[in-house]
Amino acid sequence: MPPRIETDEHKALRAAVATLGAKYGREYITRTIAEGRPPTELWQEAGKLGYLGVNLPEEHGGGGGGITELSIVLEELGAAGSPLLMLVVSPAICGTVISRFGTEDQKRAWLPGLADGSLLMAFGITEPDAGSNSHRITTTARKDGADWLLTGRKVFISGVDMADAVLIVGRTEDARTGRLKPCLFIVPTDAEGFQKHPIDMELNAAEKQFELVLDDVRLPADALVGDEDAGLLQLFAGLNPERIMTAAFAIGMGRYALSKAIEYARDRTVWKTPIGAHQAIAHPLAQAHIDLELARLMMQKAAHLYDAGDDVGAGEAANMAKYAAGEACVRAVDQAVHTLGGNGLTREFGLASLITAARVARIAPVSREMILNYVSHQTLGLPKSY
Repeated sequence: MPPRIETDEHKALRAAVATLGAKYGREYITRTIAEGRPPTELWQEAGKLGYLGVNLPEEHGGGGGGITELSIVLEELGAAGSPLLMLVVSPAICGTVISRFGTEDQKRAWLPGLADGSLLMAFGITEPDAGSNSHRITTTARKDGADWLLTGRKVFISGVDMADAVLIVGRTEDARTGRLKPCLFIVPTDAEGFQKHPIDMELNAAEKQFELVLDDVRLPADALVGDEDAGLLQLFAGLNPERIMTAAFAIGMGRYALSKAIEYARDRTVWKTPIGAHQAIAHPLAQAHIDLELARLMMQKAAHLYDAGDDVGAGEAANMAKYAAGEACVRAVDQAVHTLGGNGLTREFGLASLITAARVARIAPVSREMILNYVSHQTLGLPKSY
């Protein structure tokens, strides 16, 4: 482990991103949601400043850092009230997979654009009948001459309307065994046979969710990312950063809610005393802060292990970080709303919408129950229940 939790460069990055986040703030995100559009201006400015691609290789237009740096970017934007969900997807999952396993042509075609924000890639793994069980994925690719034909369905795919392509997790048949194995394909969103349908969500977010239908989508041979025989390795190379970045998303949101509650508890006076002077108000807020700090430590550990190339260690830590951050976020948001009382449910204070949004970190990209399954089986060595 490094001698310090964060270097001076990390602290400088945190401060710089916080300044950008403050320029936009929660009001900006609320406005984009009301207007039914993505947060394009913030995305483009973050790209121009080099924040979107801090984890991508310098030779392809990135910052040469890792998930450690990218998680700082997302956390600080979230703490300012203006998180960018597609940071989890485009540079963290898709950018990582392409930079680790893509061909030189794929890297040249995609990484500079993902780094500066001019290109955006979504990620498609979840299916109606597969959920967390990636072994039940039914989206299949079959060879047709030199091309691939991809057929299947995906659900809850974020930001497809903003994306130039989707990195789709499908399966191909192993010629030797006849078994299906996972593979990843870059699918342009304007490809023939590619359909997207928005899912009607009660959750209000700037990034919309979609169902995808792939009907014999013809792809060239070079749409396949990486080695056809190493699909699982490539898949998990993207899923560990996804969990770490989801933790950053949750910690940022929790910090934002907590900051609003602290400000209110300092100023709101009842019977001549600020309500923050009362332990019934102060202690739960202090506990929420402790929980968020503990979750951040596990997130930093996971990011460090991943960036150091320890995929196995990172897998365990990333799952734990995502679990801890999701729980801490929900508790922080709930406590913030209770601290404000009725005001916590008004549009003026903007916390009520976070009650629903905070649950996302518990549910996606993997449920807390599946993480407990993972830890009990992989870490504790207990027998599998499924």
